[in-house]
Amino acid sequence: MPSFSPLVSALALLACVGAAAQTPAVGPYFNRVATFEAHRNVPAGRNVSKKSVAEIVAVSADGMLLAYTDGEQMGIGLIDIRNPAQPKPAGFLPVAGEPTSVTIAHGKVLAAVNSTKDFTQPTGHLAVFDLASRKALGTCPLFGQPDSIALDKGARHAVIVMENERDEKLNKGAIPQLPGGNLTIIPLSAAGLPDCTRAHPVALNGLAEIAPDDAEPELVKVNAQGIAVVTLQENNHIVLVDVAKRQVIQHFSAGTVDLKDIDRRRDGIINPSESAQGLLREPDAVAWLDTTRFVTANEGDYQGGSRSISIFNIDGKVEWDSGNFLDHEAMRLGHYPEGRSAAKGNEPEGVEVGVFGKDTLIFVGSERSSLVTVWRDRGAGKAPEYLQALPAGSGPEGLTAIPQRGLLVVASENDGAARSSVMIYQRGAETPAYPTLMSSDSPAGPPIPWGAISGTAADRTQAGRLFAVTDSVYATTRILQIDTNFTPALITNAMTVTKDGKPVGYDGEGIAQRADGGFWLASEGDPDKKPAPLRNRLLRLNAKAEVQEEIELPEALARQATRFGFEGVTTTGTGDQEVVWLAVQREWKDDPKGFTKILRYTPATKTWGVLHYPLEATKAEGGWVGLSEITAVGPETFVVVERDNQFGDQALKTLHTFSVAGLTPAAPGDAKVPVVAKRLLRNLVPELQKPRGYVLDKVESFAMDSAGQAFAITDNDGVDGSNGETQLLRLGVLPGLR
Repeated sequence: MPSFSPLVSALALLACVGAAAQTPAVGPYFNRVATFEAHRNVPAGRNVSKKSVAEIVAVSADGMLLAYTDGEQMGIGLIDIRNPAQPKPAGFLPVAGEPTSVTIAHGKVLAAVNSTKDFTQPTGHLAVFDLASRKALGTCPLFGQPDSIALDKGARHAVIVMENERDEKLNKGAIPQLPGGNLTIIPLSAAGLPDCTRAHPVALNGLAEIAPDDAEPELVKVNAQGIAVVTLQENNHIVLVDVAKRQVIQHFSAGTVDLKDIDRRRDGIINPSESAQGLLREPDAVAWLDTTRFVTANEGDYQGGSRSISIFNIDGKVEWDSGNFLDHEAMRLGHYPEGRSAAKGNEPEGVEVGVFGKDTLIFVGSERSSLVTVWRDRGAGKAPEYLQALPAGSGPEGLTAIPQRGLLVVASENDGAARSSVMIYQRGAETPAYPTLMSSDSPAGPPIPWGAISGTAADRTQAGRLFAVTDSVYATTRILQIDTNFTPALITNAMTVTKDGKPVGYDGEGIAQRADGGFWLASEGDPDKKPAPLRNRLLRLNAKAEVQEEIELPEALARQATRFGFEGVTTTGTGDQEVVWLAVQREWKDDPKGFTKILRYTPATKTWGVLHYPLEATKAEGGWVGLSEITAVGPETFVVVERDNQFGDQALKTLHTFSVAGLTPAAPGDAKVPVVAKRLLRNLVPELQKPRGYVLDKVESFAMDSAGQAFAITDNDGVDGSNGETQLLRLGVLPGLR
């Protein structure tokens, strides 16, 4: 395979798919420069381990300060971004309730706050703070439960969506559920202070075809001519309001979308071969492209969700719809949320527009795939040009462009092991840093779907080519072929593992290529799994990924197993001299604390041997350290991935090497087990810091090709419970090995 330049390989392949772009996109591109975790702003005295979220984000007029809503901590967090690569906590503004949206005008922070305790009696208020002093200036009562706030040109009015959301537990969430929502318009003084006495609700009931008496407006944006566009998500409707006149001037249905080549089944298999007709758009976020066109993110919430974004004009005409593109792009980048296939796929939820120089750019946040896609507007009646995808935190919700500084800010609300964050991206790069791994199209047309890479092995016949295996996130096990001669690396083929002619699923955690072109797979067991325990298995496959043999542990080993089982496999020797080596993740019941097993299996004699590997200690609460991969780099020399289960700069992610020369593995059940002497080869944390996101926890793969080039890959858990980000690390030639 010839080598391609980064520009040709990445952009040409990305741009040649889909109707939005027919030629390679031309930068400049955005790259992530910083990640700010929301818990860094938690006020003193509060438990930082408790949930803290960044949902909606706004920026000051000078572009130097961010404000974001934290509904868990009930306040507004502030971030100093004078140096965007080093954001700093800048204060926390408590509010009496759940802040749902925030904006900044004339040096004042305006936060829409939901204080509802009864869905039938929605309540809320507008909280006002002085940005310079951080002091609360007062509140304005609102006509219900607010969900979105926007400003008109010159910040003369605050325009607030009053959603009055439905109770999803009542009658299975069916609408209507009164009272319906409205759009509340509040005049602002030149100093940015609201005139509460002149707050004016604009009725939105009686407009939509779906539940007309229960308007549930979701989001609002105002154009330069003072026209507010309001999405009625559950009603699948769009309303235009003249802010100055406080009256509805236009309204129309958001319409439907027909899709093909999508995955509509939640079955553990990403299979983009199905279609859907008449999907209600049910738009969530909206943003103006100019005074006559706007773009919607069609998330869905009630009975729809078209998985797409759309461009409308003010007459209600749909000028363009992305169709299945966002789902396909998520599949191509390993970010597709299979668990949402029966619902709304990638779920585009956030949208922002910014004018950067001569370019009007569209930014779309897909909640479930944790991606932000970037598009360039090409004018009325034309499809926008797709530029790139950016990795976000888990559940990107709020997007804010700062064109005067060449920045994009994305707030992601899901707070878990990887904490809720605000990520900052800067424009200007000649090539995008992400993705580091993507797939080509399948023979059927859509991209090869992938995710949850849990083990890799180098191709014995071709430098730069790797094989990877997927784990039990998916119902069937697949072997991916990766060509690292492309930048980003390219998945060129995928084989489904079969047994007796039928697809089969294992918890594939390791892969090794045999001398005959076949494979060894390590399948992790779990003796406590319900309803039936899973046993650790060593699988022998032919080159077509057909299972030839399932090898189980001898009972002396199997009865000691815990759920932290096989995590890597490699092989040395050939023919009758072939030996298979397996890494066990953590201690089993018969292991001394801090020691895990390295197992040796000899196929010719069907015998097993045991060595001990000493693990590093961890001081993190709830933390553990284990092995994630084993790779033979010589007849008696091995490299292992040793890691903890933590995110962040203090995490442990390492490559260690050891030799088995002079060691005789113990027989299964022996009390005395030889211990390998390990040596640190590489600390991977600095490599994981370079993308300026999370230091990802699951470094699960390592391989070294025939040219001595080393590679490591992170496991994204198939997006479920993660932000979907996969990093392929090009480690070069490792000193001390060759």
